[in-house]
Amino acid sequence: MQQHKSTYFYAIGLSYQKADAEVRGHFSLSDSAKQALLAQAKANGIESLVVISTCNRTELYGFAEHPYQLIHLLCENTKGTVEEFQDVAYVHKNKDAINHMFCVGSGLDSQILGDFEIISQLKFSARASKKAGLLNSYMERLVNSVIQASKRIKNETELSSGATSVSFASVQYIMKNVEAISDKNILLFGTGKIGRNTCENLVKHTKNPHITLINRTKDKAEAVAGKFNLIVKDYENLEDEINASNIVIVATGAQNPTVYKSLISTKKPLLVLDLSIPKNVNEDICELPNITLVHLDDLAKITDDTLEKRKAYIPDAEAIISEITNEFNAWLDTLKFVPTIQAIKHKLTDFKNSELNTQRKKLNDFNEDQAELITSNIIQKITNQFAHHLREDGNTSDESIELIKKIFQLENTSNV
Repeated sequence: MQQHKSTYFYAIGLSYQKADAEVRGHFSLSDSAKQALLAQAKANGIESLVVISTCNRTELYGFAEHPYQLIHLLCENTKGTVEEFQDVAYVHKNKDAINHMFCVGSGLDSQILGDFEIISQLKFSARASKKAGLLNSYMERLVNSVIQASKRIKNETELSSGATSVSFASVQYIMKNVEAISDKNILLFGTGKIGRNTCENLVKHTKNPHITLINRTKDKAEAVAGKFNLIVKDYENLEDEINASNIVIVATGAQNPTVYKSLISTKKPLLVLDLSIPKNVNEDICELPNITLVHLDDLAKITDDTLEKRKAYIPDAEAIISEITNEFNAWLDTLKFVPTIQAIKHKLTDFKNSELNTQRKKLNDFNEDQAELITSNIIQKITNQFAHHLREDGNTSDESIELIKKIFQLENTSNV
């Protein structure tokens, strides 16, 4: 499964399984950092790379001679160090890397089982790689296969049945821990994807009319608020709104804290939920006796009946993954025949051209077009026969390739 003589397909990264929120924050990639990483990869001769950075994981999928090339790229473009990475990281190679991408993309490796948020990230990342000229046919086919598996798991199993995601878990936590929820003042700070989903769940489950939204870009908050008829306040009012609230949900996507101790002057109990990676609420707010701070990782531990029910569908999901992985691997196997088939075609074309030259000199009424058409069709049929044989004959295909090379005296064709 080599791509060229000495490059292999790797998946390197870290996730919630071994890296806590703080460490994940060190390796978090903003959109501009992703762009810089892709540009650096291109300059360093890496031919294909997909980069994912979410609140639960940061991963690089790409071709390299050694995984250190990818690890180095990650550390160069984040606050993380190689030493820190080695403590919590995983490195998968070739078929293991393929299997890992399928598990991640299908929600089996999510912090909350069956949470499919990652698949839209994967699509977006693949598009960014394609735009940067870093998506070869192997990677494009693999990403499309993972998307196909994810779609089938969603449609054919109940792995993602019931609303359970980080945003739902946060609302569930509020409902379990706050009395008279519909009378409380709730502030949602940040209206990106997690913020929007949280807002939807708040409106749906809490029946609370006192929800206020704040976002650095006000029109984004207004777009979300309009949908649910909520209040929007200016970013300049953040401090006042925090102190007027009973519950603050922070879903900002900043690289540094957006909420900190000096903003808080209220003496009444205040529940703060931080749904951001890196953490966007400074831990110093815990020095205040009236504050309860809950982070994303705490929320993900909330397991309920929904998650228990989902576990029953893991075997069905794995069967779908297995089927689509086998199809991908079969396609991969045919790639190694391609250079040999092309070499046969070139050889037969040389024979054809030589013979046509001879006949052209011999015959006065030589029909060029007809001879070209007939010989090209014969060459196509012969090469199709070889291709069919190699595809069907999985067990001895390597021996067959060697034999074909010998018979046609083909130079050593480099396998994909």
